[in-house]
Amino acid sequence: MAVQSGIYKGVSAAERADARRGRLLDATLSVWADPGTRTTMTAVCGEAGLSERYFYESFTGLDEAQRAVLEAVATEIETTALAAADMAGDDPTQRIRAAVAAFIDLLVADPRKGRVAIIEAGAMPALRSRRTELLRHFAHLAAEQAHDLHRPLRHEDELAGLLFIGGMAELVTAWLDGAVTASPEELVETASRSFLGLDG
Repeated sequence: MAVQSGIYKGVSAAERADARRGRLLDATLSVWADPGTRTTMTAVCGEAGLSERYFYESFTGLDEAQRAVLEAVATEIETTALAAADMAGDDPTQRIRAAVAAFIDLLVADPRKGRVAIIEAGAMPALRSRRTELLRHFAHLAAEQAHDLHRPLRHEDELAGLLFIGGMAELVTAWLDGAVTASPEELVETASRSFLGLDG
């Protein structure tokens, strides 16, 4: 009866499927972020320790799995950065520094996330437009965090946000690739100072 109802060792079929999806998402992140590994369904399934049957249980194809990873990383970046900014209070300088620091800390904890969201997604035609949309979204969020909360958001703030996010993406790309040597603290200080200068 337990097997027929989908319960196995106290875990439902839906919970097992969710767990497999989580393993496949983490495997996709790992394989996709590795420059020395070709991102294929076979490689992802091997990393996850699951068969292709289970891959198709969660995704229609590799592009969908990669899009899901991109969306999950973007959501985590936004949630983490905004929470840090809110904790910093109303001062624009402290808010933007806190948001940038939270973003850099996330990349230090798991560089794979920065690589797939900023570098690898831009190389995929199927995801390039979504990556652009996300960068523009983050530019707007940056403008909101850095402007004086006692006045309306200006057109200049939006322009500064776009310039900042574009530069930040290039800086993080160079840092992750090893072309730029800097400590996380240096990245936070340089990026924050740059944006606050643009916003002024």
